[in-house]
Order: sequence, then structure tokens, then C-alpha cells
Amino acid sequence: MKTGMNLLLWTGGVTAEHFPLLGKLKAAGFDGVELPVFGGTPAEYKPIRAELDKQGLKCTTVTILTKETNAVSPDAAVRRKAVEWLKTVVEINHVLGSETLCGPYHSAIGEFSGTGPTADELKRSADVLREVAEAAKAANLMMAIEYLNRFECYVLTTAAQAVALVKAVGHPNFRTMYDTFHAHIEEKDQAAAIRTVAPVLAHVHISENDRGTPGTGQVNWDSAFKAFKEVGYDGWVTIEAFGRALPDLAAATKVWRDLFPSPEDVYTNGLAFLKSRWGR
Repeated sequence: MKTGMNLLLWTGGVTAEHFPLLGKLKAAGFDGVELPVFGGTPAEYKPIRAELDKQGLKCTTVTILTKETNAVSPDAAVRRKAVEWLKTVVEINHVLGSETLCGPYHSAIGEFSGTGPTADELKRSADVLREVAEAAKAANLMMAIEYLNRFECYVLTTAAQAVALVKAVGHPNFRTMYDTFHAHIEEKDQAAAIRTVAPVLAHVHISENDRGTPGTGQVNWDSAFKAFKEVGYDGWVTIEAFGRALPDLAAATKVWRDLFPSPEDVYTNGLAFLKSRWGR
């Protein structure tokens, strides 16, 4: 297991002002961090890579698509923008030395059609992602697609749907990930969902049902951790939590109140909880 901390708890764009935080996370015992990549050019991420190397931290990244870069859009020009953006993200990951690109970049987050995904939408998404996966292969990067809950998207909301998309893309550098928060909402059983994604599992988010400190809520952790051990998953396990520090992100994640005493509580107690329970 490699432990990571998602930096979206503090920022939607890492800059030099966050470098002291990287040192704190390293001192707390994390192997790496998960960096949001929501904009910028590859060159702008070079100082971050230098600081990661200085701190002895590895990284993964997370990105999203918007209405203007929606991979399921019927407009070919919009889908082409999705490809262009995701290829830029791949280049940024290469600069960062990232091992995995995760996130719900199968479609635009927060966009709804009023019904479930159509066969045409799923094909469009797969076509976009297959092209980007070839660029990821050249960058030695694994793409790990994330399914969300029904309140955040409609295209991909279950483990079974995620596995189906991986099969439709059909590329060795395109797999899926598992997030305990979304599964808590959408799945009947954490263990069953983990077993479903196990053959194509490339990344894990540890996230409590209220987005607070892992281990303080209602997620069935016994079931989840037992299943991860059962399937032999030993890759990145990243803590993800959201607070009110970033108004736009708080609005997007529907965080209207404080869910934990402090960010330090999330990453120190969360990491202690994770290490105490993983592999039991």
C-alpha cells in the first residue's frame, strides 16, 4: 500500500504557498499527495515537481471535465476539446512524475440530461478516453476513471458501469478506481462492489460518508478493508475529504458545515485509522 492525501482539502491549484503543507504531510507519514489538475500548462507544474522531489513525495493527480469539455457531448468540437484537455493533463502528469490520473473525466461533472446515459453517450466517452489512453501509455501513466454518486453525475454511478466502460475503452492504460464515499451511496455492499472492480482496480479513495475524517462515520470499513485484502489490492490508497476553505469547491461538493475539527485532524487521524485497519 502507498498512502496519499488529496490536496483538494486545501486548494484547487497547488502553488509555492502550499509547499510547507507538503512537508507536513511527509512528516505525518504519507508516501505521496494527490494534486488537483484543473488548469495550467505543463511548464507551470515544474516547480511543484521539484518540491515533491525535494520532500521525497510521489504523487497522483485528479482532474475533471466541464460543460465545455464534455466527452459525451453530441458536438464533435466539444469532444475534441475534451481530448485536447486530457492530453494536456497527461503531459502535466508526465512533468510531475505522477503514477496515476484519477477522477470522473468520463463526462462533465454536475451536468445532467434528466435520464440515464445512452449507448451513444457511453460510446462517445469511450472513444475520447481510448485516444487519451494511448497518450497516457507513452507517458507511462495509468488512467483510473472514477464513478460518482447519482447527485454529482449520471454517466457513471456504479462499479459495474465503471467496469463496463473499462472494457469498452479496451486499453491497458485505462482502468478504474474505487471511492468509499460514492460506493456508500450507490452500492448495496462495499465488499461486493470492490470484488466487481478488482480485476481492473488501479486506485482507491478513502472517504467517509460525510466527507470528514475517515473512521468517524457510517462507511462499512470492516467490509471494505476485508475486501481490499481479499482481492490483493496494494496500490495507492488516498484519503479524500472536503471542507469549506474553498467556496467554489464547497458548493460543488455540497459541504455546508464543518465536518471535522481541523484539516490536521483529517490527515493525522485519518492516516492512523487507515494504517491500523489496512491488511487486517
